[in-house]
Amino acid sequence: MKRLLIGALLSSALVLPSFAALENGAQAPDFSAPASLDGEEFTFSLKDALQKGPVVVYFYPAAYTRGCNIEAHTFAVNKENFDAAGATIIGVSRDSIARLNEFSADPEYCAGKFPVASDADGTITKSYDLNSLTPPSGIKDTRGREITHTELTERTTYVIAPDSSVIATFSSADDGISPTDHVDKSLEVVKAFGK
Repeated sequence: MKRLLIGALLSSALVLPSFAALENGAQAPDFSAPASLDGEEFTFSLKDALQKGPVVVYFYPAAYTRGCNIEAHTFAVNKENFDAAGATIIGVSRDSIARLNEFSADPEYCAGKFPVASDADGTITKSYDLNSLTPPSGIKDTRGREITHTELTERTTYVIAPDSSVIATFSSADDGISPTDHVDKSLEVVKAFGK
């Protein structure tokens, strides 16, 4: 029954093939990375998180940018629903850990409810076969500060089962889904997975 529910959700959510190279059923690469939760640095381990249940790994271009702010806020508002489904949330971007310390604690966005990890050198992005985009020179965030990292990761969300298999992939690049859709669709999948 659980597989039927997940299959139905995925077929309705993923009408187009995902732009991200990791397909459903692929093994998600393990990673550990510097992360921040409510402004406090720690090392996030995907392997450790998967021991507790499914993990939603969402890649986003940059903290304090319009779509990323909306997505982080929506994940924060829905954190209790993800907890109830037994799922962990981790955001990943090319931002520095110092920038993420601010973003993770910001009450308007992550609000200290879930961690965000720094992939400053792009190692995690590459292992998930995601595209990096070069931002225009001098681009500023919503606070008016210049974004100093030279590459942005495309907005892509993976839902990963405890056995490390990818059970859902959502990419704004080709699915045309909004930042809030990434949250809503991920929540649907983890709820169905737990049934």
